[in-house]
Amino acid sequence: IGMLPSGGYTLDVDLFVEITGLSQENAEKLVAATHQVCPYSNATHGNIDVRLHTTAI
Repeated sequence: IGMLPSGGYTLDVDLFVEITGLSQENAEKLVAATHQVCPYSNATHGNIDVRLHTTAI
């Protein structure tokens, strides 16, 4: 949670995802593609900064 210059509040998110059975490169591609079609991500797009952190296990 942080302050906006206008005095309101804002949110940002660090999303940590662990995926088994994929290479790191493919796991990152999958997470990025999923983020693009996720209804929640689409609803908050432009309102909440989201940082994706992907780990292939």
